[in-house]
Order: sequence, then C-alpha cells, then structure tokens
Amino acid sequence: MTSGVVFGQNPVQITLDDAIQLALQHNHGLLAARTTIQQSEAQEVTANLRPNPVFFADWDYLPLFTPSAWSSTYLHDLTEADAGLSYLFERGAKRSRRFQAAKDVTAVTRSQVADNERTLTFQVATLFINVQLAESTLDLAREDLKSYQNTVELSELRYNKGAISEDDYLKINLQLLQFQNDVAQAELATVQALSDLRNLLGYESVPAAYDVTGVFDYSPWRGKLEDFQAKALQARPDYRAAQQGVTSANSQYLLAKANGKQDVTVQANYSHVNAINAASFLVSVPLAINNRNQGEIARTHFAITQSREQEQAANNQVLTDVRDAYEGLQTSDRILQLYRSGYLERAKKDRDISEYAYQRGAVSLLDFLDAERSYRATQLGYRQAIASGLLAEEQLREAVGTRSLP
Repeated sequence: MTSGVVFGQNPVQITLDDAIQLALQHNHGLLAARTTIQQSEAQEVTANLRPNPVFFADWDYLPLFTPSAWSSTYLHDLTEADAGLSYLFERGAKRSRRFQAAKDVTAVTRSQVADNERTLTFQVATLFINVQLAESTLDLAREDLKSYQNTVELSELRYNKGAISEDDYLKINLQLLQFQNDVAQAELATVQALSDLRNLLGYESVPAAYDVTGVFDYSPWRGKLEDFQAKALQARPDYRAAQQGVTSANSQYLLAKANGKQDVTVQANYSHVNAINAASFLVSVPLAINNRNQGEIARTHFAITQSREQEQAANNQVLTDVRDAYEGLQTSDRILQLYRSGYLERAKKDRDISEYAYQRGAVSLLDFLDAERSYRATQLGYRQAIASGLLAEEQLREAVGTRSLP
C-alpha cells in the first residue's frame, strides 16, 4: 500500500526484500563491522610469522683522531672486527598455536558480523513496516477527511434550510479541524518513516524520491515452538559465536602453555682480533625459575570456564527469544481474528447508520460524532494490529536467525 505523498513524477519503489539487500550492501555501520573480519585475517598473518634473524657487526680501535696512523698494517694487526648472526628458535609449537588462536578469533568475528546482519535485517523490516503503517494511516485519514467534508457540506445545506441549529453546525465544522490535523500528522509520520528507513539502507543507496511497495496485510503463521527453537540453535550467529568462543578460549589456553616454554637463541660469530681470525658459536636458553607464564596459563584456564558459561547463557537466550517471539505472534493472531470476526463491519455499519440517521434528524449530533470516532479508532486499531502481526513475524524470524521459517 502506498500513500499519495508527492515525492516526484515516478518515485522509485522498493520491496522489503529490496530494502534488506540494499541495507546489507550499503549500511555504513555494517560495512564498518565487516572490516573487523579483514583486520582479524591480517592478525592471522602476523601470528603465523617466524622470528627475524638478527645480524650484527662492529669494528673497534679505529684511529679516528690520529689520521697518520691509518694503514693497512694497523687495521689488520691492531683493530678488532666482529660479525655475527643469531636466530630465535621457538619451542612449544608457539607459531602454530598463535596461528590457530588467531584463526579462532576470526571465526568468532565472522559470526559476530553475521549477527550484526541479522539485527540490521530486523531493523530494516521494522522500519519498512512502520512506513507501510504510516502510509495506510494516511490513506485512512484522507478517506475520513473526504467523507467528513461531505458531511460538513450537507450540514451546511441543512443549516441554511433551518434543519439544524447554528450550534450543531459549528460543532460539526470545528470537528473538521481534527480530521485535517490527522492528515497532517499522518503525512509527517510517513515522511519521517521513509527518511529513517533511507538512513538505515544507506542514505546514498536510494534517491530522495522513493517509496515502498508491498501488500500491507498479515496471514497467521502455523508452526511448532519446538521446531522454531531447534532451527534457532542451528541458525543463530550469536549462539554460533558463543560456541566458537569456547574453541577460541581453548586455543588461548594452549597458546599460554606454549608461551611458557623457553625459547632457544643460537648465535654464530666471526671475529678478527690482532691479525687472528676466529669463529664462535653461542647457545642461550632462559632458565625458567621464576617466570613460566603461570599467570596467563591460569587466566586462560578460567577463561575457558567463562566461555562455557557464556555459551550456555547464549543457548538459554536463544530459546527465550524464540518463545517470546512465538507467544507474541500467537497474541497478534488472536487480536487480528477479533477485528476480522465482525468488528470492522460493525464499526462501519454503525457509522453509516448514524450518519444517515443524523442527516434526517433521527439521532443527536453527539451520537453521530461518537459513532464517527468509534469507526476511526477501530480502523486505526486494525491497521496497528496488522503492523503488530507483521512485526511479530519479523521478531520470530530474528529470534530464529533466518528469514526461512520452518
């Protein structure tokens, strides 16, 4: 359902699926979140690097302040030169542990970004439905205004003929202000809803002259709570991230233990001392007397317990979210069935009868205006019930973690 708000000659129209795809491609918050995956992948490269070898050289006893002493003989017989190369050999499979820990962090990051996409999809659907509700409300307000203007015109004719009092005519005329105000408020709500949706889609992804398209209606869902919950435990990326968090915590623990192993540094030197050429080899290993990385090993061990508790909390949250959304959907179904069971027709019939009777002097002005208000409230409530049903459906999709419900 689209409104009559003037956006241009031929405004671009997008469906809900179009809106979701535009947001996934152009929403700047999501694009920023996706860079965290690339950053994490870059950290994998760093984690997989081997240590650099160290080269050093020196030349001692050069006669910088006695230039007359410079000679090949002096340099050969009386100076000392050294050159060497050292390399750190990591023990405890540190590099592979670092690399695995970094990959596990990347896996968690990917799931977290996927959860951002899930949340964004729900936000887009919510704003899309808000636009549909605003436009449907605007259509209703304009329809009511047109109908009431006819009543005002007929009342003016009756007043001119002396069929109604001036007081009744003024009351009817003043009531027109409420209908005009309803239209103005509905127009503002529509413009603001479209603006909010455009911001979420990526401001530059759609032109200013755009609108939404799609049937603004709701059909009851059928499905079992247990099926939705089972699907959610498979599909929810935040729960998957919590599961991967346990794996990542174990990787960090293994890395901490590996870092507790002492590395070996091997060094080879060449020396020229007083006309003698010599070579030397050195091996150094820190003595693990005090620092064996005990604190970090203990911390990461407790972090495993923390991650397991977080996984269980995420599991419970998924089941709770699905149940809450499911119950909300059932309630929306019942409310819509009440409206569709005859209340809409009764409200319209009551308004039409009251209008007909008032125009012929059979009912009072207050009775007519009360029937008009009841009709408007019922129609507005029905549209809000449709929007609530659609939102409840989207909440269930978000809780399950997929748009394809079982």
